[in-house]
Amino acid sequence: MSFATEPSYAHGAPPKALATTAILLCNLGTPDAPTAPALRRYLGEFLSDARVVEIPKPIWWLILHGIILRTRPKKSAAKYASVWLPEGSPLKVWTEKQAVMLRGYLGQRGHPVEVRYAMRYGNPSIASQLDQLKADGVTRILILPAYPQYSGTTTASVFDAVYTWAAKVRRIPEFRFINNYHDDAGYIDALADRIRQHWKLNGQAEKLVMSFHGVPERTLALGDTYHCECHKTARLLAENLGLSKDRYQLTFQSRFGKAKWLEPYTEPTLIKLAQSGLRSVDLVCPGFTGDCLETLEEISMEARHAFLEAGGQAFHYIDCLNDSPRWLAALSDIAIRHMGGWDTANPPDPKALSDSRERALALGARQ
Repeated sequence: MSFATEPSYAHGAPPKALATTAILLCNLGTPDAPTAPALRRYLGEFLSDARVVEIPKPIWWLILHGIILRTRPKKSAAKYASVWLPEGSPLKVWTEKQAVMLRGYLGQRGHPVEVRYAMRYGNPSIASQLDQLKADGVTRILILPAYPQYSGTTTASVFDAVYTWAAKVRRIPEFRFINNYHDDAGYIDALADRIRQHWKLNGQAEKLVMSFHGVPERTLALGDTYHCECHKTARLLAENLGLSKDRYQLTFQSRFGKAKWLEPYTEPTLIKLAQSGLRSVDLVCPGFTGDCLETLEEISMEARHAFLEAGGQAFHYIDCLNDSPRWLAALSDIAIRHMGGWDTANPPDPKALSDSRERALALGARQ
């Protein structure tokens, strides 16, 4: 087995980055532009991941390249164009901002660690960011997925990307991984605060719908904890808000393909609620920590239209956590807990580095 070329290394040299400890905030990904060619590249990478589509590869390759990548990119590009910001994709904009803010929150609390962001699919890739962190002399990295609820389709795929990178590296940094934080008190408080702020400005609808991203139902039987963690998040959030069971509804969105996915589905549920006489709904997406195509287009546009067309009178989409101060404070708490035992407050001592270099040279090191 051959390993990737290591960055130039000098024994005892100070790190190039501001710290030897870093956090890599990892999100799903986004195309580089709202165009069909960009979507074809992005979807090709995303839908080729065996964690995302668990269909025998030869069969799926024919479906993906023979049908999906010929028809879907143009349609998806139009959807992305409807939510694209001057700075780029909403997902990229919010993830980048969260990384910057998280660095600031941690620094204020005595943990001056480096924080960068990466995308599982698209740019900047996890591998490219790990390459740069290693080149900068970072030796400890906390992998922080932007997914509060664990799923093999998302969280585990992020870890796969890290493992794949590490398999090609000779000197691997020390890694720690965060699996989930679906029941973290700070995360739940931040969600509740976001909803209360909305109610304060707009009033409270008859029902709160909590829409989570869907996954195939078979993943539950295969041992994925995602379904259970979504339900726990919803229950804790409802308790925090003081909502009885008849005042909120959990649903799953973004179904893809013909297989049965986790139910109830978001849009059909909204239509049924409207047809049953429900006049108003508030909808929040607790599983998305930053607004993106699935919240801004699928929910705030398409789901809104479906509810109103079915007879509903008022549909209010509640923004994701995005740059909420409460959320970033909670995320910094989560990161600090998982960095426990790592000395993040004290920079390397120059004399200790010099002494280490002299000892290494004396033992035969070349530089």
